Amino acid sequence: MEQLCFELENIEITYLDKEILNIERLAVHQFDRIGIVGKNGAGKSTLLKLMAGIVKPTNGKVNRHVEYGYFEQLEAPRDYEADPALLGKLGVPMDSNQLSGGEQTRMKLAQLFTHYNEALLIDEPTTHLDQDGISFLLDELKYYYGALILISHDRAVLDELVTTIWEVHDGKVRVYSGNYSNYLVQKKLEREQQSQAHEQFMKEKGRLEKAAQEKMKKAEKVAQAGKMSKREANAKPNKSFMTKSKGTSQKAIQRAAKAIEQRMEKLQEVEAVKEERPIIFHQSKRLELHNKFPIMADRFTLQVENKVLLDEVSFQLPLGEKIAIMGRNGSGKSTLLCQIANKSSGLTISPKAKIGYFRQMSYQFTSNETVLQFVKNRSDYDEGFLRSVLHSMQFVGTDIQKSVKSLSGGEAIRLQLCQLFLGEYNILLLDEPTNFLDIHAIEALQRFIKGYEGTIIFVSHDRRFTWDVADRKYIIDEQQLKLTD
Repeated sequence: MEQLCFELENIEITYLDKEILNIERLAVHQFDRIGIVGKNGAGKSTLLKLMAGIVKPTNGKVNRHVEYGYFEQLEAPRDYEADPALLGKLGVPMDSNQLSGGEQTRMKLAQLFTHYNEALLIDEPTTHLDQDGISFLLDELKYYYGALILISHDRAVLDELVTTIWEVHDGKVRVYSGNYSNYLVQKKLEREQQSQAHEQFMKEKGRLEKAAQEKMKKAEKVAQAGKMSKREANAKPNKSFMTKSKGTSQKAIQRAAKAIEQRMEKLQEVEAVKEERPIIFHQSKRLELHNKFPIMADRFTLQVENKVLLDEVSFQLPLGEKIAIMGRNGSGKSTLLCQIANKSSGLTISPKAKIGYFRQMSYQFTSNETVLQFVKNRSDYDEGFLRSVLHSMQFVGTDIQKSVKSLSGGEAIRLQLCQLFLGEYNILLLDEPTNFLDIHAIEALQRFIKGYEGTIIFVSHDRRFTWDVADRKYIIDEQQLKLTD
């Protein structure tokens, strides 16, 4: 029998009267490989921190039976020992005081894998990692001999590493067997079953409503038939019997109608499935570009200090396409996007180009606008469309009335992406837009990109995202920009 690693019993976590997690029981065994999914703010990281003992439950208990390692997404590397061989393999510089985001992640991974633990709790390990770093992570975890509990927005990583999905939603945790793709199949089946149940509910409700209305109409007719003139009533030999008979009949019909209404009340309501509508960002005539290639370069050299990133490269980026720029950390991807955004003198860019630029940074807003006012003041779209775009990026209910100054880091990034797609631009540059998004927001961003009529050039290390949205892919390799499959 497999060893029990973690056991969560009757867990409640509340914050300012809001229930964050409510778990009756969850268990992790020796060789479990669990992926945790859910929307931003659902409680995924809280659940992992609970297991790691960093967060204490309001009620309930967590039993830990093994030594475990913990990888925290936003934490800077601590002064822990790291195997020099792993540091070399991961390409972590000797000077650990000036590490980039990707290098910090690599340092933390080297520290995590330096010592063996019987369980690993890992929160978003692919943030800032290039494809080489992700490959290293996959190699280490594929053959890891222990319990793995992993939060990741990288769907390809979840598919390769986990065999169980924990879905965190409304404070509850639902368990699904299989990897992320298996989970999606099960969720699709659930939606189909819900849709059929809703259709059945609506049919039965309609049938009962019609039957109740017919009974009430019948009761009214009986009542009207009883309101005869006194002369007509007196002319009838058994008048008292007839009046009594009609009164009894009317009451019986009304009771039948009431019984039907009670059956309607007892019907278990099934909500309709909320379908995601396609979102199309139409461009105004004044923003139309007519250059077949709005961004071009002829023997363009890109150099930062003494390091040559691109050496006399020539390229033509076509109008209206979704173009991925790939390559290792430090190869020059972000620098190239920055040069395009600044319309560098070494590039040929259409004079009518209106460029929107999403950078790898934390966004902070200083205006006093609400979320809805912020996008309304920067867009020509009607309010209904703006609300649907914000809703896709998880601004739901009263979220759109929040002050933009009070938004969390993740919310600010999602609002910035909404504003770019809604703004007066015909070219968008997106530098690692998926880094701090959950899977639901990444899928919404994919719909945005597919529904955008302009040109998009983006950098991403998320393989599934790139496969799903890119019309063409370039890779920076050996100081050249090469078209790849």
